Amino acid sequence: MIFTPIGTSSTTVNSSASANASTDPAAMQDRFLKLLVAQLSNQDPMNPMDNAQMTSQMAQINTVTGIQTLNLSMQTMAEQFSTMQQLQGISMIGRTVLSEGDRMTVTDGMGTGRFDLEGAATDVKVEIVTPGGVLVDTVALGAQDAGRGSFEWDTSKYNGAASDLRFRVVATTGQTAVAATPLMQSQVMATGSSAGALTLTLDNGSSVNYANVRGVL
Repeated sequence: MIFTPIGTSSTTVNSSASANASTDPAAMQDRFLKLLVAQLSNQDPMNPMDNAQMTSQMAQINTVTGIQTLNLSMQTMAEQFSTMQQLQGISMIGRTVLSEGDRMTVTDGMGTGRFDLEGAATDVKVEIVTPGGVLVDTVALGAQDAGRGSFEWDTSKYNGAASDLRFRVVATTGQTAVAATPLMQSQVMATGSSAGALTLTLDNGSSVNYANVRGVL
């Protein structure tokens, strides 16, 4: 004789309901109160429950309920924050931003670029190089303060496609090197989300996390 399994969907529903009941703050508090009432009803009159013990138990259930409520509130806030990020991202489309990168912006025969210096430097120079790292030209900037710096370069000095060139910043104070971060200028074409964080798709095809944007022009 062949028996056909039954009740599969019912078991799944019951399991889900049980899981919800075990984590629902109201259900947990209801079960606690029922247990507390049963314990009080069946206690030994000659040895009643200690008031401090009962107060401690009530404080524990209130703490658990509070944590559950706090988790739910934080989840709601996270969802609202994600929505706000998406709206903020839409307003960035078409804007020009600065992010880490070594490409120059070439306009009307002039190449421009920006960089951030971690400290003051007595000698700063920008080396214009090919994608393969071959030196094309050097722009001497002299002494520079810490923070944001910029440069310009005449692209007529190069016979090829200037937009393919890169730049690197060499900064020193005496014999000590000063860290410099090259920045590239790009236009925001679209927005997205990755791991709950806002991302910007740039006109060069790359994608950057909004938190890594160094400036908006």
